[in-house]
Amino acid sequence: MKTVYLRSELQSKLAGRVVAPFIYRDRKLAETVSIGIPEIDAIAGGLPRGGLTEICGPPCSGHTSVLLAALAARTQESEACALIDAQDAFDPYSAEIAGVKLRNLLWVRCRNADQSLRAADLLLQAGGFGLIALDLSDIPIKIARSIPLNAWFRFRRTIEDTSTIFLLLDQESSAKTCASLVLKLGIHSASWETTSRNGNSHSVVHLVDGLQVHAEILHSRVKPVTEIPSRVFASNVIHFEDHSHANPATTFETKIRRALRGI
Repeated sequence: MKTVYLRSELQSKLAGRVVAPFIYRDRKLAETVSIGIPEIDAIAGGLPRGGLTEICGPPCSGHTSVLLAALAARTQESEACALIDAQDAFDPYSAEIAGVKLRNLLWVRCRNADQSLRAADLLLQAGGFGLIALDLSDIPIKIARSIPLNAWFRFRRTIEDTSTIFLLLDQESSAKTCASLVLKLGIHSASWETTSRNGNSHSVVHLVDGLQVHAEILHSRVKPVTEIPSRVFASNVIHFEDHSHANPATTFETKIRRALRGI
């Protein structure tokens, strides 16, 4: 009886301000767009607009490849995008090679997590961006864990019912409870390129040529209305691990983009 009384009291106090406060508001189907990597689109359904997508994983697990692919896909559609770079690690040269249209990108260079969160708050409130990415992948895990959970809920509420995609990159999931999609990355294998210095066969250099990245969906509320075309992959390159008892997963390849200048 006490619970019923409290429920009735709260409903009466919130009347006129909050409609049906104890009824879960199931959001409408999310519009989704390609993340720029077909393998991920095939299992995740793309990036949901009006929601928070979290990409987590250890250092060098493919964060940059996913980020550049997403920025390239959106900027090539003439959408205004913003990158909040917590550790000033973004490389415009590599981004341009990956297809990012830099004229459509606002690069916010920060020095720590606090500056990054303030910048994210301002940009999300401002509106008008197709995609806003917050890159905390180089922030120490201890600092990332200290970010209060209500910050992610506030960001999510800010972009609800908008066309903005909020992309969070970090080392371990910190926004899972309020994210529309959580994707975990990890290194599957590496491919190597062997070359010689100045044509000298006795001076051999081994360079990383590319990586196979394992991507697994940890959490998804996405019910896409946009159908993203899938494609068939060669069995020696991509393998799917989508089983009824496990989270959907896949492996995709990235290439190391480098400029060799007079070795």
